[in-house]
Amino acid sequence: MKKLAIYLLFLMFSLETFAVRIKLATLVPKGTNLAITLKDFSQEVKKKTEGRVKFQVYYGGIQGDEPDVLRKTRVGQLHGGVFTGKTLGDIFSDVRIMEVPFNFYHDEKKALDALTKNTDYFNQEIAAKGFVNLGFYGIGKVYVASSKKVTSINELKGVKMWAWEGDKLVRAMMDSLGLVSVPLALPDVMSSLSTGIIDAAYAPPLGILALQWQNQVKYIIDFPIAYSIGALLITQKQWKKISDADKKMIRSLAQESIAKANKLAIEDNKKSLSKLKELGIELLEFSKNDLAKAEKIRKDVLDKLESKILSKRIINEVEKLR
Repeated sequence: MKKLAIYLLFLMFSLETFAVRIKLATLVPKGTNLAITLKDFSQEVKKKTEGRVKFQVYYGGIQGDEPDVLRKTRVGQLHGGVFTGKTLGDIFSDVRIMEVPFNFYHDEKKALDALTKNTDYFNQEIAAKGFVNLGFYGIGKVYVASSKKVTSINELKGVKMWAWEGDKLVRAMMDSLGLVSVPLALPDVMSSLSTGIIDAAYAPPLGILALQWQNQVKYIIDFPIAYSIGALLITQKQWKKISDADKKMIRSLAQESIAKANKLAIEDNKKSLSKLKELGIELLEFSKNDLAKAEKIRKDVLDKLESKILSKRIINEVEKLR
């Protein structure tokens, strides 16, 4: 009996020692549906692989802003994470086509269709940069939340807007809109809104609530400027440690998890927009004339980004889909 107990203890220790551990980080706060689906996914992976693969997920930005997470991943302190547009663009810039202002603001389905049709191309290039993409998240339409009342695109000129540090696409958009770009790390946005360093910031409705910006802004412009995406990336180096059978299982589980998260995100953003209105945030409507101006701005941004951030290939591909 004693030998059996020692054997079982040794077996458990061996399984724990030889399990492939994958440390991921995300800005997504605990308690959100995306975080819940990610937690469920990691638990299913552990269960279905019988402990051979274990995910450890750090939520709510405790590993730092996304650029910090990418840096830690590249040096091996982490093995990946849920990255959104700007950081995905740092890995492979053509992905940013999805977030060009006014490309898909009017049609979420069209945005997801464009993402689906270009997924193989994106994944191939992301793999060439040393990552495996387990799937793209549709995070949602991006709205401007402001402490100043603006009722047209022209009135946006001079507004001090947060820009994620190093985001060349957002810089091009702000130049075209006449905004004053204020580069900041995401964790600094809240305090900068409260002190007046910035007048406005941008995020999907769920993000505005999760980041608690509603406490510092009075208005949301009911004129989405872009469509935001994310992706669940793991380094090729860590992925190669997993058996082929477990890789197949993990991919299948990831597809189910992300599909569920994407459906929930659409509903969550609708509910969040309604919640923001209930909290006293005023939705500002732009006129139909601004639609024509938005199209001009979109083309101006594309001209600024072509051959610098975006390839001619991806621009042409998405133009066809539009």
